[in-house]
Amino acid sequence: MRGIKPSLALASLAVIGLAVLASARQDRAGGLMARAAERWVASLTDDQKTAALFAFDDKERLNWHFIPRPRKGVSFKEMTPEQRALAFGLIETGVGAEGALKATTIMSLEQILKDLEKGSGPVRDPELYFLSIFGTPSNKGQWGWRVEGHHLSLNLTMRDGKIVGATPAFFGSNPAEVKQGPRAGLRTLAEREDRALKLVQALDDGQKKAAVVEERAPSDVRSANTPEPPRDPAVGISFADLREDQRGLLKSLVESYCEDMPPEVAGAWIEDIKKAGVENVKFAWFGALDRSQGHAYRIQGPTFLIEFNNTQNNANHVHSFWRNMLGDFGMPLAAK
Repeated sequence: MRGIKPSLALASLAVIGLAVLASARQDRAGGLMARAAERWVASLTDDQKTAALFAFDDKERLNWHFIPRPRKGVSFKEMTPEQRALAFGLIETGVGAEGALKATTIMSLEQILKDLEKGSGPVRDPELYFLSIFGTPSNKGQWGWRVEGHHLSLNLTMRDGKIVGATPAFFGSNPAEVKQGPRAGLRTLAEREDRALKLVQALDDGQKKAAVVEERAPSDVRSANTPEPPRDPAVGISFADLREDQRGLLKSLVESYCEDMPPEVAGAWIEDIKKAGVENVKFAWFGALDRSQGHAYRIQGPTFLIEFNNTQNNANHVHSFWRNMLGDFGMPLAAK
């Protein structure tokens, strides 16, 4: 891992965020993750261990992405049924029940894409999702793990049995809504879209002037495959300029992302937002004000950044993430 020397200001902010995450109870998510990871590692063959296990400071830990591409680690396709069961157990410790449901549904959509594309696109396979371990799973010291494939990248970092990093946390969905076949009507990330639409549609004309940053949505989320989030200043309408009912809608939207993580992580994220000041959170909208055309939004505060984009495939292809503005991968931001 590269050396990181944050400025004093950024370092102080990072300590706040990491300290909150470090307060998570070891006997819940942290301890469960270590045990689940140990059991999965113990089930691997020597060749699989060579592929799956990395040093904690290996640069591969920061090499995340959500597109179809060759990946390191051990894929579900290469695992025995017993190993897959243990791998899914580890995933459930990192995202909780709701997040695990989304993750496995996202994986299953690869078969739908395969049927739709009839071989014209990239290789589509629900089992081409890879699990990697960085360091040695334990309740002492630091280690991490990642599960990743098309439209899914979950990155967890542990220190002394506690979660100190849970980002980047990326969920995507293609199709965003299944239009035909036995699964017609399925919308994997519906809450992230519907709650945002409800909020932007509840704004009055004056508020929309502040919130709607561009009439055309950008083609995608920013900073894919970067170890740090974008640092552009927040844009849009501030939490302080919303009515009470609109504030409730924004809180509900943020919670739709937190609900996909373990309670320890969700609680830490919310506590960080409160400590940094909810009045400093801004909501920005881009594009159409309904689902018929491309649209996107950002929610940004001093400690976090949410981005959602549904512009591709005639606005039926979602990319979304939560990133830590104090530093992803459990690391403070590098000084610039």
